[in-house]
Amino acid sequence: MTGTVEVNFDGLVGPTHNYAGLSYGNLASERNVGTAASPRDAALEGLRKMKALHDLGLKQAVLPPQERPAVHVLRRLGFSGTDGQLLAAAARKAPRLLAACASASSMWAANAATVSPGADTADGRVHLTPANLVSKFHRAIEADTTARVLKAIFGDERFFAHHEPLPAVDVFGDEGAANHSRLCARHAAAGVELFVFGRSAPGAGPAPGRYPARQTREASEAVARLHRLAPERTVYARQNPEVIDRGVFHNDVIAVANENVIFHHEKAFAEPSRLRAELVEAYGSDRPPIQFLEVPQSRIGVDEAVSSYLFNSQLVTLPSGDMALIVPEECRTNPRVWAYLGELPRGDSPVRRIHVQDVKQSMRNGGGPACLRLRVVLTEPEAAAVAPGVWLDDARYEALRGWVTRHYRDRLGEADLADPALLAECRTALDELTQLLGLGSIYPYQRTPLGIQSTDGGHNA
Repeated sequence: MTGTVEVNFDGLVGPTHNYAGLSYGNLASERNVGTAASPRDAALEGLRKMKALHDLGLKQAVLPPQERPAVHVLRRLGFSGTDGQLLAAAARKAPRLLAACASASSMWAANAATVSPGADTADGRVHLTPANLVSKFHRAIEADTTARVLKAIFGDERFFAHHEPLPAVDVFGDEGAANHSRLCARHAAAGVELFVFGRSAPGAGPAPGRYPARQTREASEAVARLHRLAPERTVYARQNPEVIDRGVFHNDVIAVANENVIFHHEKAFAEPSRLRAELVEAYGSDRPPIQFLEVPQSRIGVDEAVSSYLFNSQLVTLPSGDMALIVPEECRTNPRVWAYLGELPRGDSPVRRIHVQDVKQSMRNGGGPACLRLRVVLTEPEAAAVAPGVWLDDARYEALRGWVTRHYRDRLGEADLADPALLAECRTALDELTQLLGLGSIYPYQRTPLGIQSTDGGHNA
């Protein structure tokens, strides 16, 4: 790797991937509730996407899944006994709670954290703040483990500054990088960081009426302060409440940015003209200008954008300097969206190539290609300080494919979540994975004092 690059850290899909419909406002999640999932297919699809980007010459790394079912959380909520007894009681008395504690939602690494590169921060270090995800219980329980994972991967304090998740209260609802973008002339240059929020203090601006807005302005401002960003290069924008009510639960469902290009729908923002002016002013005139690649409502409707996840694509810069859009297979099966994408690389468009990836298992739960990755801009010394086992290359890809094939079930439904064997399978898999990635004891069950185990063979957390 030479110079400064943007690395995609993709979340590995966990062994409990299932369709429990836990995310109100996420239309795909609601639509597919109760259907059988394939954790093995989901994980292999995600790995193939990582390998495809690696093969395009991009730097690719992996983030491990979290321990699920999260028995340590169920114990905090009053369930007791052996792990098997605990799971059976939760399935009988609180099945939705068990489903939440078994969710594999940490696969969507775009919600793991907000990351600012050293070029933007006052101390020149990469700053990372794990998202608290308080709007959804099944996601809020990820924050502590996410923080440990990020510290294990980005451990050198000379280069990386870690912050605690924001206070887990409604006013500081933080959904991570899914509502954060960066515009710059090149990755090494100082950039403008764009924070998109759906709500702020009560009565301050419009709000959606049907579905909840998850990101608050107060949270975005707090993250910007923690990251020591220059106020003159930090912009806040309100998400259009109309599109939230039509299934755009995060900004990355309706907009994506890369270097000096922002690809977005006409209806993405509440005040688009004001946002453009603020971005242009913050960006400055001494570099190639921002390119606003706006898709009009007359060409692609909001509902089509949501069902195809056109904007939840990855917009990346290839080693050649061309930009490519990594889109889900659902874009190809939508005639209007596919016709638009066929025209996009022509003329003066900054997007020169379209690559299709099949991540249908993730899409059925409402997560496209961009949901599966956390972007981290790194210099050469910073990249050298990253835990070496997380980098994807041909050998690591084959090792992870073999790991998935050995440990993941082909089919999983909600009824399987109470199976003690599933918990044992997950822990066996994660023990092997942490050794494969060289991350140490990052899971609650691995951190339990020796000798404190349940009578059915699992650990008590």
